[in-house]
Amino acid sequence: MTPNPALGAHLQPFSGITTFMRQTPTRDLNGVDVAIVGIPFDSGTSYRSGTRFGPRKIREASLMLWGHNPILHVSPLDKLNLVDYGDVEVIPVDIRATMENVTREVGEILAQDVTVIALGGDHSLALPLLRAHAAKHGPLAVVHFDSHPDMWNREFGEAFPYSHGTPFIRAVEEGLIDRDAYLQIGIRGPVSAPDDYADAIRAGAEMIPIGEAFEMGTQAIIERIHAKMGNRKVYVTLDIDATDPAYAPGTGTPEVGGFTSFQMLQMVRGLKGLNLVGFDLVEVNPQYDHGDITALLAANLVFEFLSLLAM
Repeated sequence: MTPNPALGAHLQPFSGITTFMRQTPTRDLNGVDVAIVGIPFDSGTSYRSGTRFGPRKIREASLMLWGHNPILHVSPLDKLNLVDYGDVEVIPVDIRATMENVTREVGEILAQDVTVIALGGDHSLALPLLRAHAAKHGPLAVVHFDSHPDMWNREFGEAFPYSHGTPFIRAVEEGLIDRDAYLQIGIRGPVSAPDDYADAIRAGAEMIPIGEAFEMGTQAIIERIHAKMGNRKVYVTLDIDATDPAYAPGTGTPEVGGFTSFQMLQMVRGLKGLNLVGFDLVEVNPQYDHGDITALLAANLVFEFLSLLAM
């Protein structure tokens, strides 16, 4: 087949159509290894809205990805058939209907043995993504990079169990997460109650708060991840606000004192060797980004995950 000159990572950054890494936009998954799936939903947000524009901006920033990873020594597009699936249908006024759409559409992709990399959107989307993945793989080991535990029981009263602050308590309650293999990394910042962190730990999360993370260093964090996950099937969820707002200002609920962009890249690269089955990157908010640096970091983190899959 003759290559389409409008597509391909070989083009200059100012050229081409802004699918992820200019890969083919299609829902024909025959022979496909990995699908980029956008979920432009931010109605689960409790502070600054705007992450519905995250998938589009991450795709745009991905035009700076040349194709070869010199750290992991792999060119993922040479090893993987990657497509841009486009976006799941979202309904901004209905979080439940949106989550049902996410679980159904992503489940249909997974049923074809295609790995999904999901671009958010806010972190409420981790719940329907975990539902889809657990339906295929059973309870999942989870590596969770974030500045917030996202395990509050309710943010807005008993009638509202779903928001971007509740996905992981719901996932634990639903048996989607293996409680023996759930690790939260980078947690920090003021909280609403003295027991917020303790409640998350009691619910099943092992937590590496940011102070402990800095004392350990990235290599020790990577070793802890591998010891915790073992050979289980691992789902990775990465809230961009795990990164310090000096490096990732474009996010809805920024917390000072986080990881550098380089540390985030190191930790994602350190997932090499795990049995990785899914990945989401959420909470990129272009309306608060400066020079697109948050979207650029997000695109590079997705590239690192693609590189892991290619290995």
